[in-house]
Amino acid sequence: MVIDRIEDIRLFLRVLDLGSISAAARTLDLSPAVASQRLKRLEEALGVRLLQRSTRQLKVTPEGAALAERGRPLIEDLEALTSDLRQSAEEVSGTLRVTLPAAFGRQYISPLMPEFLARHPRLRLSIDLSDAMQDLVAEGFDLGLRIGTLEDSSLIAKRLADNRRVLCASPDYLERRGAPGTPGDLEQHDCLLMVGAKGPRDRWTLLSPDGSETTVRVRGPFESNMGEVVRDAALAGLGISLHSTWHVCDDLKAGRLELVLPDYRIPDSAIYAVMPQRRLMLPRVRAFIDFVVEKFGDVPPWER
Repeated sequence: MVIDRIEDIRLFLRVLDLGSISAAARTLDLSPAVASQRLKRLEEALGVRLLQRSTRQLKVTPEGAALAERGRPLIEDLEALTSDLRQSAEEVSGTLRVTLPAAFGRQYISPLMPEFLARHPRLRLSIDLSDAMQDLVAEGFDLGLRIGTLEDSSLIAKRLADNRRVLCASPDYLERRGAPGTPGDLEQHDCLLMVGAKGPRDRWTLLSPDGSETTVRVRGPFESNMGEVVRDAALAGLGISLHSTWHVCDDLKAGRLELVLPDYRIPDSAIYAVMPQRRLMLPRVRAFIDFVVEKFGDVPPWER
């Protein structure tokens, strides 16, 4: 009876993740009719309605949301425990749902995935590329990659690599406008801005060779919420931009961009793997993190 209840809750969570009973049933090798019966059985056993059903959509009730919030960690801990007991590290299985920053994921993680799947043939991989700050728990992700400074949260974080940042501009721009000699000179230059959830990131902090810190308010003719667009503007000679080295390393090597104020350092941030808080880490999550750490090494590819 307890096992049936656990399986019914797992089915309910799958319905929330996929948005339909039929889709969830297919992933569990059930017919839609049997899946509906099991959801009804769960609702009757709990004495509450978990889903509001209509011909067009399913909508979770407050009671269903509470079950998902408190039940998902328990189901995942149970899954992690049974996986650890039954499988060796080479037999990682199940579906790993990962959300990645779009450009970084496409450039540095996607090329690694064929080898990762070859190592773990029983694993199914689902990757979401998005620059939005996804809610891992609400969206059902096992793992996410975050770049920058982490805000306080209930997530567990593991540092994967440093995220060194630099100022850069095209040779054409520097020839036309000259290169700034001090951070204060940036106020007289066209600076290309990233836009975040709190607006344009128009305050740039630099560390001098002696360690002193200077923050400059910058402005310019161009801003965007996409790093690729800001990089394109820099390549086109529109101004000076601030970028992570992973984003512009090829352009710097090829001479399409040049470092600006190379003797000054931007305070470093990092690239993290973040996970919902659990008592046990899922084997497939551990396998993914260990693999990425192995491939990045002590010096990640973009710094070599």
